[in-house]
Amino acid sequence: MKAYKIHLAGVGGQGTIKVSSIIGEAAMKKGINVVMSELHGMAQRGGVVTTEVKIGDAHSPVIENGDADLIIGFEPAEILRSIKKASGKTFVIMNSARIVPFTVSLGMSTYLDNPSLIKEAIKKFSHLYIIDAEKLAKRAGNIMSLNMVLLGSAVAMPGFPLEREEIIQSMKESLPGKTIGINLKAFDLGFERIKNM
Repeated sequence: MKAYKIHLAGVGGQGTIKVSSIIGEAAMKKGINVVMSELHGMAQRGGVVTTEVKIGDAHSPVIENGDADLIIGFEPAEILRSIKKASGKTFVIMNSARIVPFTVSLGMSTYLDNPSLIKEAIKKFSHLYIIDAEKLAKRAGNIMSLNMVLLGSAVAMPGFPLEREEIIQSMKESLPGKTIGINLKAFDLGFERIKNM
């Protein structure tokens, strides 16, 4: 199977790594090769976190510039930092809810909130889906389920190589039992949001 390449970008504490691991576990359970990488920012919470997942024929977890099939942006500025990974064929999911990393608050970095950069992102990504994952997570019952909203959105994308049921099974096996109901609701809200766009 030709590798399907997913780049995920967010801020520490948003569950970026959890989404990657759920996808990876579902692929492995199906008997499909999967390779993953993680890059953590300066701190567990508030620093930039990116992960890359390749499902299928791949040896290196690194996605070359312009080679991502899907980009999931847990935070708007992180989408802008991920532009180089995209091409005209890349599907992009962007959470519209803004989270300013602590490094910006400390003056160690800047927040990419320039309207011209947003326009550039819209121009660059021909398959851009903007959703308010925070709002959908609140509707599901817990803002911490934002990552499951984005996971559901990803599974709804054209060409996603795993079935909805396979991801749901992986969620059930890797999430705490008491959170399954809310997380499944969040997943479904994200899935339906994309299907209705």
